[in-house]
Amino acid sequence: MVDMWSLGVILYVMLCGKPPFYGDSHKEILAAVQKGLYTLSHPPFRLCSLEVKDLISKLIHKEPLKRITAVDAFDHPWVKQQIEEESRNLVIDPSVF
Repeated sequence: MVDMWSLGVILYVMLCGKPPFYGDSHKEILAAVQKGLYTLSHPPFRLCSLEVKDLISKLIHKEPLKRITAVDAFDHPWVKQQIEEESRNLVIDPSVF
């Protein structure tokens, strides 16, 4: 089973370049994770769509029962948009077949 929270953290890091939860020690980082407080206002996020920010917030929701599922994440508008864009530009070399 995929850990959706971890997927959200990875997506956050990929888009921002830093983790959503931070502190000066492991104890402080863990406390930040437990509080579930993070920001999507770092400068790199200014270039990100509202859809991907929405996906991140649904993936790293503090309460597991309110967190988005893998199926819901796959059906999220941002993911659908990425799949559509990728398939539009996809070129498969004939040697693959």
